[in-house]
Amino acid sequence: MKKFVVTLFLLVAFFLPNCFATNYDYTYGLLDHPGGSTNYQLKVSVTPSLYDYYRSKDHNVYSYDFAKFVTPNSLKPIADDLWSIYSDDEDFANGVLMIVHQIPYMESGPQKCPVETIVENEGDCDLFSFIAASVMKAGGLDVVLLLYETQGHMNVGVHLSHEPDDARSTVYYYSHDGKQYYVAECTGGDWRNGWRVGECPDMLRGASVRIITLDNCEQSSPGQVSSSYGVLASSSLSLAVSSRFVIAGSTVTMGGSLSPALSDKNVTIYISSGGSLWSVLIKVMTDSNGRYSYIWSPPSAGTYSIRASWSGDADYAGADSNAYSLLVVPLEWLLMGVTVIVLLGVLLVVTILTRRKPPEETEVFEEWEVVDSNSFKNLSGRISCIDNQNHWDSTNSWTLKLTSHSKLVFQT
Repeated sequence: MKKFVVTLFLLVAFFLPNCFATNYDYTYGLLDHPGGSTNYQLKVSVTPSLYDYYRSKDHNVYSYDFAKFVTPNSLKPIADDLWSIYSDDEDFANGVLMIVHQIPYMESGPQKCPVETIVENEGDCDLFSFIAASVMKAGGLDVVLLLYETQGHMNVGVHLSHEPDDARSTVYYYSHDGKQYYVAECTGGDWRNGWRVGECPDMLRGASVRIITLDNCEQSSPGQVSSSYGVLASSSLSLAVSSRFVIAGSTVTMGGSLSPALSDKNVTIYISSGGSLWSVLIKVMTDSNGRYSYIWSPPSAGTYSIRASWSGDADYAGADSNAYSLLVVPLEWLLMGVTVIVLLGVLLVVTILTRRKPPEETEVFEEWEVVDSNSFKNLSGRISCIDNQNHWDSTNSWTLKLTSHSKLVFQT
C-alpha cells in the first residue's frame, strides 16, 4: 500500500504543472553625477528562468577567457535607463560604478555571470567587473577587463571621449591598441563617495596588467532583466501543452498568452531533459492578442520539462510560466507493452477455462417400506454415512415412528 501511495504521488507530481518563485527584485541608488544632489532609485527585476539559464552555463576558465562572463544584452535595460539620466560617457561610467559599489563584497569560488551576481547580491572584484563591463558595453562604451595576476585582482578599463573630469587624484590609464583605457575600480562599499573613473588604488599603481578584450563576450541572451525608475507593473505568462504523453517521432504543440496582451514581445521557451539544467529551445513572438505558440518534435525519448519566460520592458516586470512535464515513449516500448497486455489477457482466459471444478458431493438414498405397523412400531438406531472427505460419520442418532405402509427415505 505504501509503494502504491508513493507511486501515485510521483505520477501526480510529474503531470501537474510546477510553480516557480517570483522574480528577484533589487533597487540601486544613483546620483545625477559624482558628488551630485539629485537622487534616483533604479529598480531591477530578474526572472527565475533567466537566473537558472546562466547558472547552467560553463563557469570554468580556459586560457583567460573571462570575456565569456560579460553579457551585455542581458543587462541592456539598465544601460538604457542610465542613458536617460546621463548625457556624458564619463557620468554614465561612474553611474555604473555606483551600482556595483552597492553589492556586498564576498569572496567567491567559481566565476559567475552578471545575472547570477545580481540575484545572489554578493561577489568580489571579478564578478563586479563582469557586471560593470556588461553594462558599459551595452551602453556603447569601449571597455576591457584589467587582470592583475600578481595582486589577484580585476577591474575594468574604459575608453572615454575625454579625460575624466571628476577624478579626485591623478588620472590613471592603460594604453592598448592606440587607445587610453581609464581604470574603473569596481570594489568598495560607499557608492556615493566610492572610486570614480580614472582613480586607481595605490596597490595597483605600476602593477603589471593583462588586458582582456571583449571580442568573445556573449553576443546574445535568451532574455533580459527588467529595469525602471518607477514601479514596474506585474505581468503573467501562461503555458499549455497539447499532450503530456507522446510517442517518439510525434509532435507536441505548446503555447500560451501574455497578460497584459502585448504584441511583438519575445517569449523564450526553455527545456530541461531528464532533469538536466535549463537550456533555450526557441524564441517566439506574441501576436496582436498577446498569444504565442510553437510546434515541437522531441529529438528522443525521455522526460522533459518545459517552461516559457518573458523578460518584461520599461513598464512591466518579466514573468515566467509554470513548468510542464512531458513523457516521450519509444514506439518499441509501446508495442512491447501492448504485447504484454495481450499475452496476460490470453493467459487469464485460459486459466479460467481450464480451472477444475470441485467434485460434487455424492448423495446416498435408502428406502424402507414398512408393511406391518404392528411388527414394526418403533425403530431407533444409529445411521452412519461417509462424508465428502471419505470419513465415517456415525454421530447422528435417529428415532423413527412408522405406521402401516409408511415409506421413509433417508438422505445421507
